[in-house]
Amino acid sequence: MELRAALVGCGAMSKAWLDAARNIPDLRIVGLADIAPDRARARAAEFALADVVIAGDVATLLAETRPDLLFDVVVPQARHAVVTAGLAAGCHVLSEKPMAETMAEAQDLVARAEAAGRIHAVVQNRRYLPQVRRIARALRSGVIGEVTSAHADFFLAPHFGGFREEMDHVLLLDMAIHGFDALRCMTGLDGRDVVCREWNPPSSWYRHGASAAAMFGLSNGALFTYRGSWCAPGLCTSWECAWRFVGSRGTLTWDGAEAIRIEVARPGPREGLFDPVEAVEPPPPAAEDRVGGHFGVLSDFVAAARGGRTPETAGRDNIRSLAMALGATASAREGRRVDIVI
Repeated sequence: MELRAALVGCGAMSKAWLDAARNIPDLRIVGLADIAPDRARARAAEFALADVVIAGDVATLLAETRPDLLFDVVVPQARHAVVTAGLAAGCHVLSEKPMAETMAEAQDLVARAEAAGRIHAVVQNRRYLPQVRRIARALRSGVIGEVTSAHADFFLAPHFGGFREEMDHVLLLDMAIHGFDALRCMTGLDGRDVVCREWNPPSSWYRHGASAAAMFGLSNGALFTYRGSWCAPGLCTSWECAWRFVGSRGTLTWDGAEAIRIEVARPGPREGLFDPVEAVEPPPPAAEDRVGGHFGVLSDFVAAARGGRTPETAGRDNIRSLAMALGATASAREGRRVDIVI
């Protein structure tokens, strides 16, 4: 069954969306919109989309293309209006993250999608990486016992230009939310409360909140610490964070690239100060692992639109990742521990 999709927001991120979309069978892009229509025309030419409608706003795009799917790649402050318009037009909508600027807006979009009988899902592409899926299987198998703490470090120094360098809470809302969602995917745990400190170093080229440290209480009583900066030149981590999971029986680490390591306690006499440990091989990649972040998200979303299972990143679930990010920003702003409320 062919599905017709229109995309609104033709900035840099739209390239990854369109690149993934052209690899999904029977999915046809019928229109592109941007507040700068020339940018939409340039993106159409880049992807050889010769017959698509070019529009300057979402209302015109929807009226002229009548798509089945709407891909929302707009800046966060425009998201609620774009998703609302797409759902009202009968579309299933896939959005960039974050799914909303506030919890009230996120709750409204969840309610609108349910009332319309349509899917609203969010691009949280990290959870579709094969390594994340392997770690999720390892942790849920109990190989290191119950997770008692988790730790993620993120240190990079990208110069994006554009809206990111002007937005509030840039690290927590535009990047750390990926780590929070990956944490939820890998452990099956949600955030319950958070203490967060946020700052903008004097050397930062961002306007606000380029660095942060947060400690979350998780739903099983464990703690999750996140340390990050978007203005940390040198000795950078991967985009996926560097991870450590400590369990009641052992520890799992991931460098954010290929190296997953597991050591667990083994029976035997203590050697000096420490109990003996042994290395355990992580689960091998499985056929069901999604290949590629954006391709995995779009594939799940399109399959759901064709009658398959609800995508993992549907709004009703993804609001829990957003709640962690918004809880962290509230804690940083108010200087106190904040309960995370959905």
